[in-house]
Amino acid sequence: MPEKKKVLVLTGGGDCPGLNAVIRAIVKRASQTPEWEVWGSIEAYNGILRQPQELVLLDNKAVAGIHVKGGTIIKTTNKGGPFNWPVKNPDGSWSGIDRSQELVQLLKNQGFEAVISIGGDGSQRISKALHNLGVPVIGVPKTIDNDLGATDYTFGFQTAVQIATECFDKLVTTAESHHRVMIMEVMGRDAGWIALHTAIAGGAEVCLIPEIPYDIQKITERLNSRFDNGRGFAHIVISEGAKPKDGTVTARAATEAGYENVRLGGVAYQLSAQLKAAGCTADIRETVLGHIQRGGTPIAFDRVLATQFGVKAFEMVLAGEFGRMVSYRNNTITTVTLEEATARYNGVTPDSYLIQTARGIGISLGD
Repeated sequence: MPEKKKVLVLTGGGDCPGLNAVIRAIVKRASQTPEWEVWGSIEAYNGILRQPQELVLLDNKAVAGIHVKGGTIIKTTNKGGPFNWPVKNPDGSWSGIDRSQELVQLLKNQGFEAVISIGGDGSQRISKALHNLGVPVIGVPKTIDNDLGATDYTFGFQTAVQIATECFDKLVTTAESHHRVMIMEVMGRDAGWIALHTAIAGGAEVCLIPEIPYDIQKITERLNSRFDNGRGFAHIVISEGAKPKDGTVTARAATEAGYENVRLGGVAYQLSAQLKAAGCTADIRETVLGHIQRGGTPIAFDRVLATQFGVKAFEMVLAGEFGRMVSYRNNTITTVTLEEATARYNGVTPDSYLIQTARGIGISLGD
């Protein structure tokens, strides 16, 4: 019996509802082509770069029922990578080394004829660089922020919005009962899509996003107008990356080895203090959703989209379409080059249809 062809699957970056649905779809589609088998690398490329290696065979039994589960059965990481592998120095500090050429050789040694990398902008930049080194790689876009410019939607985004909206709905009744302003902070480092969708779906009075720096005085005036003799209530949805005019993002330096981004979070508390200093007369409470938005069962839309991505990715392997990423455009599953996939950031633009909708129903964007 001839030796089977092997494809390596990995998930990189932050976890996201729908990752398991992609993995399952790849395996289910590959099972219809008996000459192929699917392997998973634990924690992105770490699984093949570590000694001993952490590689797992993914068959139909291994992926049975996982499409309804959050997270990823092959784990993930957003620290380091083959081009910046974290190494601890004798003095206790950390530095990064380039292990990309070693990775290329390890893939050849293990007989992998294709790699499917499921991840966001950073992961696909690594995919592009590895493809330039000759690795037969295919990308699958993943991010709850929906900030990849080469695809209309990424799986996980709609689930994150659904979770945020359900949480927002729960805050409405407590705000009304206590005559309070409720500030809900959602994820969105540089893109305000989650906040904007949630604000429109939930009926917020104010929505603050990274793309539109806010004027604290205008927000205060809007909130005060919602109260009469101390009675009333109001709601604010704010992205973690939002900032005031002439201000900076609320962030702190990361301490984990290999993690390059600053850590966001806490802008809700900063906004609360700013509002009180600016003369907001109402009681204010803050809720930071954080990683709640990343976990849990993906909604049907994300399961379907993730499954479509997984099937298409394996069919790209069969067709030898390497150096490309799966994409969802105009209600069609298609492909784009990895260069195009990482060329444009998909932030909220001032003339966005969603911005027009928000303004049209009276939501203040802080400007």
